[in-house]
Amino acid sequence: MRSPGIAAFLSFLWPGLGQWYAGARRTGLMFAAPILVVTLVLASWLLQGPETLVIQMLTPGTALTIVVLVGLLAVWRVISMVDVVSRLGGRTVWRRPALSGAVAVMVVVVLVSHAAAANLAWSFYQADSKIFSQQTQPDITPAPSGSQDVAILPEATPVTTPATAQSRINILFLGLDSSEIRTHALTDTLMVVSVDPATGSAAMISFPRDIADFPLWSGGTYHGKINALMTDAERHPSRFPDGGVTTLTKELGYLLGVPIHYYAAINLDGFEAMIDRVGGVTIVNASAINDPNYGGWKQPGRIGFHLSAGRHTLDGATALAYVRSRKGVGNNDFERARRQQQLLVALEHKLSDPAMLPKLSGLLDDATRTIKTSFPPNRLQEMLAIGRSIDDANIVRKVLGPPYALRDMTAPDYRLVLVPKKLADLSVALFGSDSRYATATGAVSP
Repeated sequence: MRSPGIAAFLSFLWPGLGQWYAGARRTGLMFAAPILVVTLVLASWLLQGPETLVIQMLTPGTALTIVVLVGLLAVWRVISMVDVVSRLGGRTVWRRPALSGAVAVMVVVVLVSHAAAANLAWSFYQADSKIFSQQTQPDITPAPSGSQDVAILPEATPVTTPATAQSRINILFLGLDSSEIRTHALTDTLMVVSVDPATGSAAMISFPRDIADFPLWSGGTYHGKINALMTDAERHPSRFPDGGVTTLTKELGYLLGVPIHYYAAINLDGFEAMIDRVGGVTIVNASAINDPNYGGWKQPGRIGFHLSAGRHTLDGATALAYVRSRKGVGNNDFERARRQQQLLVALEHKLSDPAMLPKLSGLLDDATRTIKTSFPPNRLQEMLAIGRSIDDANIVRKVLGPPYALRDMTAPDYRLVLVPKKLADLSVALFGSDSRYATATGAVSP
């Protein structure tokens, strides 16, 4: 005689197995089929890489569907166990304390495990609203002291969108120099990443933060430094009606010669936490860094930063110093910008490691407090495929230091002034006919 307890345990492991064991194969297939379909879908995502799973979960409709589906499957598993026990023993079998107790324990395990899975899916659903901005008004107010939300992130809708699926995609990456011990939010990392789906190539262009006295897309000249433009625009809406993020996005696109479609803002405080979460990132430092004047991120004063040339695995604090230090012997803002590009690529490689899957929940929490972007989540899968097709050798990396920007020796402080002709030539070389400078003749001025 078949045991109801064994049948219940089999259906606990996989709905329908108990029915199959009990001889009700058609009913067993009915209970097994929904779980099999869900498992195959998840497996197909995982086979494409962990990033595919994450991207699918970041799609609001998918995440919410999974929340509902997880709840329904929990009920389905419980029904399967109850059905097979009743099928083998009838109603009287539930009077056995050992059997009813064992089934109750299995039901609790099912409910708890499915609640945890639903909670993770719900976290993805909530993360979508926090990471992917749909707001029209920016917010760069420093977080209050003691706030759990370490990210001070702007919000803005895309300025423009690519014309077709094969059109060039330009994204502005902002690194915000802010934390709860600081009272300002400067954009100390200004990097444009341009991806051309048609050619499978990409370019990374960094704007040094000391670029100043540059023409505004709306007319006139901005005499401050470029890393203060976003905050300045937010504080003076009469002069900059588009707000901080949109003003900065349009301006960098204007100077570079191509429209910037989306932005991704990264708060450096959360950036440190994310790198620690993944166990550090590995880079090859081209030359020794010796910066005795480096100031601590969370500690006021000078603590210094030193790193020998060669291969290193950097923890969060060291990685942050690596991308922030710029005043050591032989170092400057241009070298720092190159290190920022290098570290961004290294972090992307680390996040694509399947070993990061167990850390998914923590990484998601870090991301919601670290990243804000106007990039549409429904194009993430497409961007992932494009990114995988681009070899590192096909990524052009440029920093707009000399000869594209030169130091103004007449200024009382350190500032760089763009060289219009050099910048125009670079734009045409990188973007071809997509550049607005391509239609100009002779000496081109932005």
